[in-house]
Amino acid sequence: MGPALPKRRLRAAIAALAVGVVGAAATAFTVVTAEAATTGCEVDYQVTAAWPGGFNANVDITNLGDTAVDPWRLEWDFPGTQQVANAWNTTATQSGRHVTAGGVEYNKRIAAGSTASFGFSGTFTSTNAVPETFKLNGVACTGDTGPSPTNPPTNVTASPTAVPTGGPGQDEWNPPSNLVQPLNEVWSHVEDTYNLNFRNFGWDQVMATGGTINYCVRWDSQNAVTAQTRDAIEAKLQQQYDLWFAPMKGWSEWPFDRIDVNVVGWAAYDRADLQWSDSSVDVYIGDIREDAPQCSEDCGRFFHQDGNYSRCPGGAAHHYDQSLWLTQGMGGGAGGDWGQRMGQEYFVNSLNSSQITIYLHELGHTFGLDDFYDWSPTGQCCFIMKAGSSSTITTFDQWMLRDWWRHLKSRYGY
Repeated sequence: MGPALPKRRLRAAIAALAVGVVGAAATAFTVVTAEAATTGCEVDYQVTAAWPGGFNANVDITNLGDTAVDPWRLEWDFPGTQQVANAWNTTATQSGRHVTAGGVEYNKRIAAGSTASFGFSGTFTSTNAVPETFKLNGVACTGDTGPSPTNPPTNVTASPTAVPTGGPGQDEWNPPSNLVQPLNEVWSHVEDTYNLNFRNFGWDQVMATGGTINYCVRWDSQNAVTAQTRDAIEAKLQQQYDLWFAPMKGWSEWPFDRIDVNVVGWAAYDRADLQWSDSSVDVYIGDIREDAPQCSEDCGRFFHQDGNYSRCPGGAAHHYDQSLWLTQGMGGGAGGDWGQRMGQEYFVNSLNSSQITIYLHELGHTFGLDDFYDWSPTGQCCFIMKAGSSSTITTFDQWMLRDWWRHLKSRYGY
């Protein structure tokens, strides 16, 4: 996966009588009259992949205030020679070291307590240091406090319909003794770093569907793909999910024997690149977003976290929870609540491998697991979520996944 993956999380909560609206595709705290509004922001800047002279980064902006930010504009200065090459889920411009990123139509409004995410690829020479400060609509994100979200999507908080399979004696938190301290260290870091009120983790997605994950493949490539490869990709996604979640079966009220993974759609530049004529998947051609083919936004959970897929061409059953974004010539990878991205050639060439390391790492991010770019938990040197240290999921990775379920399961009524 490459060298250390730097990340910076900055928070601010600022009481203000009035904050003016600043233009561009990402702006604005509203003006208040009678009472002071609580405003503030939280920025998570994470380098998700790096290679000589290049990198991918993901940026999460959380509105800590009690009013929506619409539209938003995020600004920062690179400390080095970094240059934004291309971006997704944002419009980004750069002048010298100064970068301005704005929202696009589907994410330009950040509701109170909600998060907008975008990513970009960049180039650099020498070092790739993390930006020190960020400003959202002119307001610095520098504090460490803020209100909690008050209006999460209702569809992810309802109790799931599946029957729990956890057996007697499996509800106790009983990791191996040598893992107790490092697991505590990891969760302490999670609580200090992340907004656990976020409502689109992979956990939220699979609980909302009752145990399935639907994918749409973004074929960001000029190479042709056969029906055989199409079907092999779906089978491989299922196999890789099984590697993560087979150890969850029957543990601590985890309600599913298996997460069923389906590919329901493909997006491509040209229909001729998809060398099949059957109608087993929905096909989207010519909708280019972030310089890549995009599956219908009307079908995507990332765009409709309220579960309303009434405008999805294939119907709600053909909605997709995550995207598998396969980009020709890409090194490294990226992952988040929206899905996973990596090199098209890398993924296809790994179809005969039992484990696709980059995919497994990025899938861990979808379910909240962190990077370990600048520290290692006590006694743990090598595991898949520490990029480049292990090609396989380890016992420590499995217990970190279980720990997430242990802390989040009450959200779903367990």
